[in-house]
Amino acid sequence: MASKSGVESVERSIWQLHISLKHSDPPIWRRVLVPASITLETLDGVIQLSLNWDNSHLHEFRIKTLPNPDPDDVFESDGFEPPIDAYETEVTLAESGLKRGNKFQYIYDFGDDWLHDIKVEKMLERDPEMKYPVCIEAAGAAPPEDCGGLWGYYDMLEAIADPEHPEHEDYLEWWGDNTLDPDAVDVDAINERLSRMKL
Repeated sequence: MASKSGVESVERSIWQLHISLKHSDPPIWRRVLVPASITLETLDGVIQLSLNWDNSHLHEFRIKTLPNPDPDDVFESDGFEPPIDAYETEVTLAESGLKRGNKFQYIYDFGDDWLHDIKVEKMLERDPEMKYPVCIEAAGAAPPEDCGGLWGYYDMLEAIADPEHPEHEDYLEWWGDNTLDPDAVDVDAINERLSRMKL
């Protein structure tokens, strides 16, 4: 059994996570530093803000060291807010059983199926001068929500880039702009959103 001081050390540690959108080409990913003491529910918020999404759809973490959610619970909601599995509000990263080098998955929107691979890259000492969570690197623009998943996003990029495409005008009207740069990512903007989180 870990000593109390050992547990406290883990709780104070910072985890470096690499969050990548599976099958994206070119790759879309975020590298973030988060306290090991945050719950999975809070990690969901970090991922959402890193991608500038609205968190308006169901999600699921798939972590081999934790129980899978009950399918009846996942699709049962008494309001407009998606249900959250009980363990997400209670289990912290430090208590998840994950170790350095481990990978787990995060799925968002069971219609569009945004599948993410998350790797625990490092476990670091907390820097007292740094505010967490923080994004330290990123690549690729986040696809807009409700565009039909990754393949719908690629279709959208193709249509917006080609004025002769039969859906060009429809996508422009939906997107509200005549440009959609798949390489554009603003780490400062990501961190401005993350800075609003109260941990």
